[in-house]
Amino acid sequence: MTPSRLAELSHDPDASFVLIARDGADTVELLTGDVVDVDLLADIPLTIDGTAREVFSLVPYRQVRERGFVAQDDGAPLRCLVVDEHLHLPTAELLAELPTAPVPLRDDGFDIADEDYAAIVETVIADEIGRGEGANFVIRRDFTANIDVDDRTAALTWFRALLTHERGAYWTFAVFTPGHIAVGASPEAHVVAREGVVTMNPISGTFRHPAGGSTRETLVDFLSSTKETEELFMVVDEELKMMSAVCSDGGRITGPHLKEMSRLTHTEYMLRGRSKLDPRDILRETMFAPTVTGSPMQNACAVIRRHEREPRGYYSGVAALFTPNADGGHDLDAPILIRTVYLQDGALRVPVGATLVRHSDPHGEVSETHGKAAGVLGAIGAIDRDRAAEARSEADDADAPGAARSLADDPVVAELLASRNSRLAEFWLNPQGDDDAGRFAGRTAVVIDAEDRFTTMLAHQLRHLGLAVSIVAWDAATDAELDAADLVVTGPGPGDPRDAENPRIARMREAVGRRLDADAPLLAVCLSHQILADRLGIALTPLDAPHQGLQKSVPVFGEDASIGFYNTFTARVVPGTTVLENVEISADPLTGDVYALRGEHFASVQGHLESILSRDGIRTLERLVEHALR
Repeated sequence: MTPSRLAELSHDPDASFVLIARDGADTVELLTGDVVDVDLLADIPLTIDGTAREVFSLVPYRQVRERGFVAQDDGAPLRCLVVDEHLHLPTAELLAELPTAPVPLRDDGFDIADEDYAAIVETVIADEIGRGEGANFVIRRDFTANIDVDDRTAALTWFRALLTHERGAYWTFAVFTPGHIAVGASPEAHVVAREGVVTMNPISGTFRHPAGGSTRETLVDFLSSTKETEELFMVVDEELKMMSAVCSDGGRITGPHLKEMSRLTHTEYMLRGRSKLDPRDILRETMFAPTVTGSPMQNACAVIRRHEREPRGYYSGVAALFTPNADGGHDLDAPILIRTVYLQDGALRVPVGATLVRHSDPHGEVSETHGKAAGVLGAIGAIDRDRAAEARSEADDADAPGAARSLADDPVVAELLASRNSRLAEFWLNPQGDDDAGRFAGRTAVVIDAEDRFTTMLAHQLRHLGLAVSIVAWDAATDAELDAADLVVTGPGPGDPRDAENPRIARMREAVGRRLDADAPLLAVCLSHQILADRLGIALTPLDAPHQGLQKSVPVFGEDASIGFYNTFTARVVPGTTVLENVEISADPLTGDVYALRGEHFASVQGHLESILSRDGIRTLERLVEHALR
């Protein structure tokens, strides 16, 4: 087969096919076949008539409903191309076959004005992060335009431009199916499963290269940003929650690394663990990347539903390739659908989002969306009107592959990146194995999930200590199940702990009270720590500024511990004067903020001992579990 096969397909309006160029490859993969739309991930037809098939799937954002999360339903199909042929075409030959004529844009601009988007950002920071609904949220806006060129011709033109001018993308791709055409260059492999090893690749922070390209000085300034650093740590925490749910060994992190693209640079970590799950189940448990949704994931979906004006379509979903392997199963390769142009009936849409955290500046987040959109539009050659007369050629394009100087190996940059790990928990940096012969072997624990999947990481650490652990949702935990456990761990979650009208808060109060009344071992974490404090008569109050993704060294019953905090509310006592009978209080000597409590058969902690920010997390968790079970 030669690249002329592509010419046949491109001229057939009914043909469905996919082009994929992987980072570092000198060929472009061409996948053809029939399209089938299915309702659920489990319905993806990996086997037909007893034969394993290769399947390419476009997974829309609305599929998060499979996890019980909310989403605006735009009907975007879970689209599967069942592959009949999979060809590898030489890139150099393919480029000669692809169209080159510029595709002008008209009526272009963002669907939400800058000031309106800034107002949304302010609202999310104040009303969502400010009241404890989560640590970070991604709110998108769309760059839209119209074209006067056939959709398929435009997509192939832009695919060629991406192959020519973009670098560092994990996948550069173009998807052609009835009513849905997408072309993009995704920097991020959301989840990959090969030979039982699962890999996730959280990427965060966006450095838009200045005119003339990035330098050591400009990159160091970006890497020194508190906001960018904490943003990356928070998304690593969120993806470790997913890894702990699908991997027996919980996953470990390596990095950080630079993801250098033509016009943007990101920072990234790699997470790896082992799993025996069906790849469709792995994909379900990892929907979707916190880098384009937020954390905690379930509440992030609710925040997106409240603040985004239109459904997401495929933005923040994944393109998933399921390939039969030698073991009789399927490998999975699923890059995230970002940096992507969507075309339908002459209308172009480029969705982009900014990650909002407690440090966010609304106008800075507006600029970030401009930078991300410009990264896509510049790469495909669709520059703005002010530069429409400027011809971009490969000869003078400073962003062409190979022309830009990589800074990843610069000693100053490398040292600055490596220094980030000094803040992180060694537990997640080192192999952990799946040996459960810890000091609490033979004991059982039930972890109640209050809609924050930090519980998966917490459960993994408890298993590492030897406990046999099960996780139950707050609205599924029965009293009998809780009564039978040697230890109940009431977990973290979003929201105001004082809100007794909230069914989730009310049920967590019942669980805490039931264990206390029965004098049965209890460990309470974050939200549940606050609920326990309230039960003991300690006042609860909002913090002056949310502690979302904040690392602090705090006293915990005679030891200082470096712990990661994700809280908006705190239990607070009067330093030096508050005394409770039979209850020990570890609190800040100046503010009175309560960091930990313990009494007869119970212990609690405000911070997240399971977080990558908790350098003393596993040690402190062991101490608190030991006290509760004593």
